[in-house]
Amino acid sequence: MEDLIGANGRASELLDQALALVMTYAPKVVLAIITLVIGMWLINKFIAILDNKLGQKDPTLNKFLCGLIGAILKILLLISVASMVGIATTSFIAVIGAAGLAVGLALQGSLANFAGGVLILIFKPFKVGDTIEAEGYLGAVDEISILYTIVNTFDNRRIVIPNGSLSNATLVNVSIYDKRRCDMTFGIGYGDDIDKAKSILKRLMEEDERSLVEPAPRICVAGLGESSVDLMFRVWVKTDDLWPYYWDMQENVKKAFDAEGISIPFPQRDVHLYKTE
Repeated sequence: MEDLIGANGRASELLDQALALVMTYAPKVVLAIITLVIGMWLINKFIAILDNKLGQKDPTLNKFLCGLIGAILKILLLISVASMVGIATTSFIAVIGAAGLAVGLALQGSLANFAGGVLILIFKPFKVGDTIEAEGYLGAVDEISILYTIVNTFDNRRIVIPNGSLSNATLVNVSIYDKRRCDMTFGIGYGDDIDKAKSILKRLMEEDERSLVEPAPRICVAGLGESSVDLMFRVWVKTDDLWPYYWDMQENVKKAFDAEGISIPFPQRDVHLYKTE
């Protein structure tokens, strides 16, 4: 009987302690949950507004900065919620620091990509919308995120390039200038009139409205090949017109040379056979 009474007393004591803990921590937990939900909503709302504002002014900085600020704000929110529940923030920060060190050692490549993204944004070798050639790919920059740069190729492929390798690699920014020089070489036969061929090239250049007068174009003999006299044809055009101009000029020159009797020789060799007895 005494054991039963003692057990009931201990159960009652434990129940009182549980009720006391619930009364003490329940409001804190509920408040922490409400803070977490509202805080996440506010952070997402703020990031959306920031994304919209930066997207209008600087699309290059947009995704990178929004992702970084969002991650920092969420970490601060979690620390604040933990302190509201009663977890010591110093211990919490120490745990996060130790975990961050371990994760950093395991994800050295990702940290290198993050540092590469920062370098890209600081030195701006390219921006969103530029056409670049890097890591064996040629395409338009669609997005620069915290860790990766996304490039869309002209045959509609989506290439994801790590910022670490991109910041350390040699790349070509094709669209940074508004005009480029179109270099072409046309071979004519050794028996053809060089001045006539040059005048044809000059006429075709002047008839095409995409040809720029400044810087001055250049038409001259580039070299004497094994089977042809090579004429160098250099004309400046707008960057967007480069490849259409090149392709059109290849066709126009062939047709004009054929019409004017200018030959375009192909590689050939003369073989002499000697009969010996």
